[in-house]
Amino acid sequence: MFRADPKRTHFGSSTGPASYPHRLNFYTAPPTSEITLDQFEQWALHRLKILGEIEACQYRNKTAKETEAALRPLLDKYLPLGTSTSAKFSPASLAKVTEERKKDHYSHFILRLAFARSDELRARFSRAERVLFRVRWASDDAAERQRFLDSLNLNWDPVDADELRSLSPSLSALGGPTAAGETYFKVDWEKVSDLVEQRRVFLKAGKAYVPTAEQLSLVSAEFTARLEAALELTARSLPRLDEDDRIVPILNHLSLDFTQPEYDTSASLTGAVITAKSIDSLVNPHFPLCMSHLHNTLKRAHHLKHFGRLQYTLFLKGIGLSPDEAITFWRTSFSTITDDKFTKEYRYNIRHAYGLEGNRRNYKPLSCQQILTDHHPGPGQTHGCPYRHFSEENLVATLTRGGIVDKNVLGGVKEDVSKKKFHLACNRVFEYVHAKELKREKDEGRGVNETIVHPNVYFARSWELKNPGMRAQGAGAVEEGQGGEGGQGGHGRQGEE
Repeated sequence: MFRADPKRTHFGSSTGPASYPHRLNFYTAPPTSEITLDQFEQWALHRLKILGEIEACQYRNKTAKETEAALRPLLDKYLPLGTSTSAKFSPASLAKVTEERKKDHYSHFILRLAFARSDELRARFSRAERVLFRVRWASDDAAERQRFLDSLNLNWDPVDADELRSLSPSLSALGGPTAAGETYFKVDWEKVSDLVEQRRVFLKAGKAYVPTAEQLSLVSAEFTARLEAALELTARSLPRLDEDDRIVPILNHLSLDFTQPEYDTSASLTGAVITAKSIDSLVNPHFPLCMSHLHNTLKRAHHLKHFGRLQYTLFLKGIGLSPDEAITFWRTSFSTITDDKFTKEYRYNIRHAYGLEGNRRNYKPLSCQQILTDHHPGPGQTHGCPYRHFSEENLVATLTRGGIVDKNVLGGVKEDVSKKKFHLACNRVFEYVHAKELKREKDEGRGVNETIVHPNVYFARSWELKNPGMRAQGAGAVEEGQGGEGGQGGHGRQGEE
């Protein structure tokens, strides 16, 4: 199924190119033709971006239409899926559509392997895939959709004419389609619980009577049931993969990335060079609250405790501050101590965070998930997430000092925090601060509004919005091939608190 390099000997056997007659897919048959390990990882990461955004839309309680609008530009960018109609006109079009469907097919099964590892991951994967299926269903060509349904052999129980006539008054009372001219199917009510909740179907003796107009609920329920059963089978098969040292590390990374997305410090930001002297000018409006709080505390107290230094050092590394400039920044900030004390107790840790000391790992900037869950701050410590770790009064006061004075925004932040949706509170502030630039992007038809789940993505997105056509430049990743370990609190010498 996989090969390490397209130019090298294949692993496994190939059964030839896959056939994808339909745009929609129930993913009942696993892929068998060969792909490279690079495709294996890249395709999965692209699908993961879509599923992550689906979860963000669910957290924000977005409607189906709002979710579809948020996903459309991401789907076009990362996981396009053309219709069979669009592929009829030329061999090139057919090849393009086939490749899109192949990527969709493989990426689903790769993530199925990654997320079959726990009940929680399986449930999250199933929910997100169901939403993705419904979004694609809504945009599918009607004729193609019917051909896809015919291929499934779902064996739904149609309601015969005599029963339909006897139930006509009850069906008409629902306010939807009457029995006249409408085909109905009879299914267990649990399969269409969403329609039951919305009172859009008639119930009798544990059966729901579903008109063809509500076909999507039936199909998506069948999709979910099959996927959940397949995930259980996949979970039982996972031990067989443990011996494959090519793909297990990738799968581990993918499942972790669903909750702890990493920021790629090697992603070059071109434009203005970031130096120790320029940091002050970048704080407002480009830094998220967690980092602006650390910066302001450092400026005021001329010191941060270990986990605060770690969190902030990795963030500055991620935005492009070079190792030498980082040492200059911290030495200038720690202005109340001697050079000798700084060299002995702090310089090593800074170089260690950049992969220049100790085990020379290339530590990644901490994600929102890591900041929220790792090393909760104690008395006198300033690391962590203000939306989680501040009192409501302190949080509102801090935001107000930073220029967030709109009562609706502050009220929304408090509501998000009360529901423990901390990253949504941060995104709400980002959208308020950058409202003018986001509107400009939308008006120009080039906005892709992804939910931000990493402080460095917050910075990069802010910079791009405030400086169109220009990105910040620095040297975040100092050496190639040093590994990709996420920054954890125990690395290096902690030095003085």
